[in-house]
Amino acid sequence: MAAMGIRIILFLAACLLPLYVEAMVRHYKFNVVLKNATRLCSNKPIVTINGKFPGPTIYAREDDAVLVKVVNHVKYNVSIHWHGVRQLRTGWADGPAYITQCPIQPGQVYMYNFTLTGQRGTLWWHAHILWLRATVHGALVILPKLGVPYPFPKPRMEQVIILSEWWKSDTEAIINEALKSGLAPNVSDAHTINGHPGPVQGCASQGGFTFKVQSGNTYLLRIINAALNEELFFKIANHKLIVVEVDATYTKPFKTDTIVIAPGQTTNVLLTTEHATGKYLVAASPFMDAPIAVDNNTATATLHYSGTLGSTITTPTSVPPKNATLLATSFTNSLRSLNSKKYPARVPLKIDHNLLFTVSLGINPCATCVNGSRVVADINNVTFVMPKISLLQAHFFNIKGVFTYDFPGNPPIVYNFTGTQPPNFMTMRGTRLYRLAYNSTVQLVLQDTGMIAPENHPIHLHGFNFFVVGKGQGNFNPINDTKKFNLVDPVERNTIGVPAGGWTAIRFRADNPGVWFMHCHLEIHTTWGLKMAFVVDNGKGPNESLLPPPSDLPRC
Repeated sequence: MAAMGIRIILFLAACLLPLYVEAMVRHYKFNVVLKNATRLCSNKPIVTINGKFPGPTIYAREDDAVLVKVVNHVKYNVSIHWHGVRQLRTGWADGPAYITQCPIQPGQVYMYNFTLTGQRGTLWWHAHILWLRATVHGALVILPKLGVPYPFPKPRMEQVIILSEWWKSDTEAIINEALKSGLAPNVSDAHTINGHPGPVQGCASQGGFTFKVQSGNTYLLRIINAALNEELFFKIANHKLIVVEVDATYTKPFKTDTIVIAPGQTTNVLLTTEHATGKYLVAASPFMDAPIAVDNNTATATLHYSGTLGSTITTPTSVPPKNATLLATSFTNSLRSLNSKKYPARVPLKIDHNLLFTVSLGINPCATCVNGSRVVADINNVTFVMPKISLLQAHFFNIKGVFTYDFPGNPPIVYNFTGTQPPNFMTMRGTRLYRLAYNSTVQLVLQDTGMIAPENHPIHLHGFNFFVVGKGQGNFNPINDTKKFNLVDPVERNTIGVPAGGWTAIRFRADNPGVWFMHCHLEIHTTWGLKMAFVVDNGKGPNESLLPPPSDLPRC
C-alpha cells in the first residue's frame, strides 16, 4: 500500500509539474553601445543594443516574467518601451521618457521588470527618447503557454522580419536641425528589411537579407514596422500570405498578396512555399496618400528555396503605387478579431467617456526659425509640452505643478475638420492629461483634419489594447456613423491608423492604473507635439492599484 501511495503521489506530481514550471522568469541584459555600421556605401556609428541592428529578439511565453537589465554606455539619455505590453500595474516599466520614468543617464543602469499577463503573439521593443529608435529596436516574441496550440496550422518554422528606415546622416543631427529651422526633417535614404536595404548599385557586398525555405512547408512570418515615419506595403513575389494576427491578437484568417503596416504595428502571416525551387523578391515600399514627401526607395530581400543555385535569377514583383489607398483600405477592412470561445472579443458596450480628439498639424511663432514660425502638431489643438520629471512620478507622489487634469475631451472649436480650414493655425501648449476612473469605459473617435495637409496618423496607446469599432472618410457623424459600428468582432490592436481626411473610432476599458501615453507613431509628429496621456486612478484594493516604484527607478 505504501508503495502504491508513493506511486500515486509521484504520478500527481508529474501531472502538476507543468503548472509550476510553465511561468518562468526570463533574464536579459541590454548593453546600450555605439557600433559602426555600413549601409548605402557609407559608414557611421549607430546606437545599438549589444552591438546588433536590429537588436536582439526577446523570447518568452504568456504569463512569464521578463527582467531586462539596461546598461547605458553611450552619451545619450536612454529609455526602452515594450511596445504593446499591457504592463498591468507596472507602469514604471513602460519606458517612455518623462512619461513613466526619467531616462537612464549615461553610465547608469535600470532593470525593467514586467509580466506578460494574458498576452501572446508578436510585439516589439524600442527606444522611447529622441530619435534613437531608428536603430534601437527589436522583436518581442511571446509564445503561447506550454501545450497551448496556435489557433491556425502549426508552422514548420518562424521568422522575424523587421522593417525600418536608414539615414546616411546621424538621425539626432537630422531632427535637431529640423527643430532649429522649424521645418520638416529630411526623409530617410532607404528602407530596410532586417537591417538591410537590399542590393544597392555600386555596393556589391551588401546583398540584403535572405530567408531560406524548403518547398511544401508553412512558415510563420512575424512582421514589425519599426520605421520612424512611414507606413509600408509588404509583399513576396508569386506568394500569398494568410494574416492570422496583428499587434499580438489573433484575427480571423484571410488571404492577401500585400499587407499594409504602419509604424508601431505588427502583423503575423502564414507563408506556404508552394513552388519547387526558385528565388523570389521580398519587397517593402512606402504608403502615403497625402501630399507629403516620403522615401520612395523599396527595400528588398530574397526568399530562397532549398536546392536553388545562387546564380538563379530572382523572380521580381511589382510594388503598389505609394498612394494605393484602395489597397490599404481593403486590407484594414478585412481585419477582424478571431472572437472564438477561447479568444473572445470583449468589446465595451456601455460607454462612460465619449471623446472626440482631432489630430492635426499647426504653425506656431518662432523668432529664431527660418520663416519666423515652426511646424507643430496637436491633439484637440493642444501641443503637448514634455515635463522635466516623469508624469507617473508626479501622479504617484502627488507632485504639484507638473501637469493638469484638464485635457479637453472634445475640440475647443468645432468646424468642418476635413473641409475649409480656419485661418489661424496656431495651437495651445500645455502638459494636460485626461483622467479616467478605474474600470471605466472609453469610446474615442480620432478625427484627422486638413490643417496644412490631411495625413494618415498611426496612433499608439500605451497600457491597453483597444477595439477598432469603426472608421470612415470625412467628418465623424455621431448619429449615422455610430449605427454602423462593429461591436461583434472588431479588430483588437494597440496602434491604429487614422485615415487621411477621415476618422477612426476605438473602445477600451480603463482597467490598468497609472499614466498612459497616447501619441502618433510617426516620430516627427510626436516630436512636434502630437501626444497626450491618460491618468487612470487606482481601483479598490491592491490588485487594482499601481505598484510602488522600484528602488532603481532613474532620477532626472
